[in-house]
Amino acid sequence: MQPPRNILSIQSWVSYGHVGNAAAVFPLQRMGFEVWAIHTVQFSNHTGYGQWKGMILPPEHLVAVVEGIVERDVLGQCDAVLSGYMGSGGTAGAILSALHKVRQLNPSALFCCDPVMGDEGRGLFVRPEIPEIIKNQVLPQADILTPNQFELELLTEHPSKTLPEALEAARIVRARMHPGGPRIVVVTSLLRQGAPENTIETLAVAEEGAWLVRTPRIPLEPPRNGTGDAIAALFLGRYLQTHQVTQSLEHAVSAMYNLLLLTHQMNTREIQLIAAQDEYINPSRRFAAEQVA
Repeated sequence: MQPPRNILSIQSWVSYGHVGNAAAVFPLQRMGFEVWAIHTVQFSNHTGYGQWKGMILPPEHLVAVVEGIVERDVLGQCDAVLSGYMGSGGTAGAILSALHKVRQLNPSALFCCDPVMGDEGRGLFVRPEIPEIIKNQVLPQADILTPNQFELELLTEHPSKTLPEALEAARIVRARMHPGGPRIVVVTSLLRQGAPENTIETLAVAEEGAWLVRTPRIPLEPPRNGTGDAIAALFLGRYLQTHQVTQSLEHAVSAMYNLLLLTHQMNTREIQLIAAQDEYINPSRRFAAEQVA
């Protein structure tokens, strides 16, 4: 029997609820991966509640934890690095330092970056320097990028209100990504002109083409936190298993839809990550990808 593959996930952590590592780690474990989680913050709950307790962990802490893993002589067994919300420029530097160490030992390891910066309606919710840091320092190292529509426009300064615009924006961002990797852009929460009413889409653009998966739009108000973190993890996990963009897209979107539908049915403020656990293995309702380029 082969040992499970390993993912180093450097993200925020909340004790109550599911965002950051608290949204990404369990689905990946359920899919059969070992996850080496490093937390960038330790909060009581996500900041969407308006109040929380806890602290942002300094970049030196992240560097020290990585160094401890290096000392175990296992970092070369890391198959992918996953990153999400970056609280400061120092956090980004620590993530890139960890990635550099991983790639030195395993050049085939993938870096999946969820460029968490903001979303439609809420606008920017990170420190003002973060978009430039992601654009200039992090993006050129990414193999897989999972921006939402707002973040895609922020990174490219290009609109994505129509399908041709979204495809062009994804191509712009792909050209700036890690040249040796698959350079896959997965655009989540895509609401575009011309799409059927009450639907939401996810677009994946890669070297071999572009695909769109459309699902009904579930009326979750307020929008639930942690959905972007979870779908990035689901896509990365499936891609590591299959190296197929369409399969990974269909799997991630289907599992995510079923998770959100359950959350809606149970009428909870937090996504029902644990209750929906079987969806990460075999989604109960599946949505097919349509090739659009």
